[in-house]
Amino acid sequence: MMFAVCPVSKWGATGLALGGVRSLCMQRQTAILILGDQLSWHHPALIDADPDEVVIVMAEVMEEATYVRHNRHKIALLFSAMRHFAQALRAKGFEVAYYDLDASLRNLLAACEQAVREWQCQALHICEPGEHRLMAHMADWSDALGLPVKQLEDTRFLSSRSDFASWAEGRKQLRMEYFYREMRKRYGLLMDADQPEGGKWNYDADNRTGWRGQCDIPARPEPELSDLTREVIELVGQAFPDSPGDLSTFRWAVTHEAAQAELDWFCEHALPHFGTYQDALAESSPWLFHGLISMYLNCGLLEPLAVCEQVEAAYRRGHCSLSAAEGFIRQILGWREYVRGLYWHHMPDYKSRNALSATRPLPDWFWTGDTQMRCLSQALKQSLDLGYAHHIQRLMVIGNFALIAGLDVESVCDWYLGVYIDAYEWVELPNTLGMALFADGGIMASKPYAASGKYIQKQGDHCKSCRYDPKKVTGEGACPYNGLYWHFIDRHNELLSQNPRMGLILGGWRKRADADRESVLQWADQTLDQLEAL
Repeated sequence: MMFAVCPVSKWGATGLALGGVRSLCMQRQTAILILGDQLSWHHPALIDADPDEVVIVMAEVMEEATYVRHNRHKIALLFSAMRHFAQALRAKGFEVAYYDLDASLRNLLAACEQAVREWQCQALHICEPGEHRLMAHMADWSDALGLPVKQLEDTRFLSSRSDFASWAEGRKQLRMEYFYREMRKRYGLLMDADQPEGGKWNYDADNRTGWRGQCDIPARPEPELSDLTREVIELVGQAFPDSPGDLSTFRWAVTHEAAQAELDWFCEHALPHFGTYQDALAESSPWLFHGLISMYLNCGLLEPLAVCEQVEAAYRRGHCSLSAAEGFIRQILGWREYVRGLYWHHMPDYKSRNALSATRPLPDWFWTGDTQMRCLSQALKQSLDLGYAHHIQRLMVIGNFALIAGLDVESVCDWYLGVYIDAYEWVELPNTLGMALFADGGIMASKPYAASGKYIQKQGDHCKSCRYDPKKVTGEGACPYNGLYWHFIDRHNELLSQNPRMGLILGGWRKRADADRESVLQWADQTLDQLEAL
């Protein structure tokens, strides 16, 4: 979702009414379009921009807010952050052309057309967008506008598209672990000379402890919402009545300063336990010890290298373990950069992949959370209400169910893209289509991330409050994850037999008695026929 700012806004610094005559506007040589996920002082077009020569263009347009069913938390975050960034730009002397949702502009191009005309601009500068969809839209903008459109490389990432392409060249498999090691060396993070700190590159094995209430979960501070944010929340609630998201729970930072304060709080209070419990599932908390900063990284309010350096500094001064620091840095320096590189490396064909031929419609309860599976209900309702779920909820609860039930790949990907506050296609599509659904046939993941109810029981305490028993595979009260898991293994037996990491599981399944296997498959078939009633 991209949203791209003119003093015509009714809340703008000039005091001009929306749609009013711009008699006081001065000519500007260049227009700079800033999208809603590019709210960074490191924006490549801003770095050397002369306030006397440029006008900044930003716009809230319905097309970008509705191409999938976006969560209202996401829309409110971006609109409020955009408006606050426009204020900050004006404070630095920039003219800002901000078109709010009331301007009723059909798309970003229309906003640029209006700004270019009003400011008599001779050129438009844009930063490469994060979605192939928008990149394709921008391809003919120069002809449409009748002026040069210069697209700049997005320098807010630590690995450029060309960097990733160079790394990927000649490799049969593009595994994150090897990319991550190169990034560690390049940026010198958690390094001891040319060797990894502690002698190992990856401490993931130390970061898988399940939740049993081992310690207190720190209470996160309540946000202080500005009047501007409250106005946006009201606007979004009225303009998007059918979108998910309980705006009464809105708690997100909308400025660089507030996002930094969120990161500071995390490093001080949650980081020490982050590593140990990053894969845990807890009834009592949607947050546990997670950073809650991905949404700020992905819209430009925080910078990835600075975030990694702050966490490394916490480790260096003894505030957290090496496994906590490494696990956190791996998510940003490794995983985040890797999925972006993979996205652009394989688009546009990547989006249409469906290696497992998964086409089953999403159950209606994906949009309500009204299922009796406790872990799934909690993860879905939390996602819909807050626009947030941590990575295990997304991968091993929701994604795992979608995988083993064979839910339609395109529908699942659109759901993830719309529901999560930090989701943009460059990060969502590889994580969902590739990692969660294995729909790319193994380009991203070395095996399908399929699991039974036993995994979910191990990682948290949801099963204690569930009507389904994670120990039962068939019969009344059997956990649906169990039968569906073995149904998945059986129906993709041929494909999975080519994967060396699946040999043990496949061998165990084949050794079971014919009657036993048939009983499991019949029960799973019944479960699939009754998905809506689960």
